[in-house]
Amino acid sequence: MGMVLGKITVETPKHEVLHTGAGYEIRKYPPCIAAEFTYDPKEWKGNPDGGFTVLANYIGALGKPQNTKPEKIAMTAPVITTGGGDDGESAEKIAMTAPVITTGEPEPVAMTAPVITDDQQAPGKVTMQFLLPSKYTKVEEAPRPTDERVVIREVPERKFGVARFSGVATEKAVRAKAEGLKAALEKDGYAIKGPFVLARYNPPFTLPPLRTNEVMFPVE
Repeated sequence: MGMVLGKITVETPKHEVLHTGAGYEIRKYPPCIAAEFTYDPKEWKGNPDGGFTVLANYIGALGKPQNTKPEKIAMTAPVITTGGGDDGESAEKIAMTAPVITTGEPEPVAMTAPVITDDQQAPGKVTMQFLLPSKYTKVEEAPRPTDERVVIREVPERKFGVARFSGVATEKAVRAKAEGLKAALEKDGYAIKGPFVLARYNPPFTLPPLRTNEVMFPVE
């Protein structure tokens, strides 16, 4: 019932708030370990979040985990997506899934979000990431995927300008929020270093007015 009412009870990435501006925060996120999968949406009937299943299988959200331990990892919020335009002004729609916590065999491992998709790195390609729990500080410490398409890598420290909003994250709403955030950041002298990402913290059954969403621009 709590998640229906927008309660976020799962682990989210730790960060430091460096500055609070007019309707936004500047946050610094520490380095972390990510599992990622690069794919062409055409291979998934045009579905840009088709790679979700591959990574969900790696953590064991859909059954037996496809890693060598094997170790189940619970999916948590937020889900993060990167837009499709060269200027970062458009956002892809990635279906939000409910947190998955399993018991029994083997021992569950909490997974921290976000899930990141990035279609800026190669024409027609999308890269989706799951950020792993903070207890994994080195690539070698993470469960090794049995699917060779899944890559485990280090994500460096990064800084974002972040604006939060509620409701359904429609393309129109996200675009408007991103444009407002970009204008505010540039007015305050921040250099935007890439396209924005969209973070959604709730499963689809959360009541729309109670959902938590964020748009995030990488900044310097």
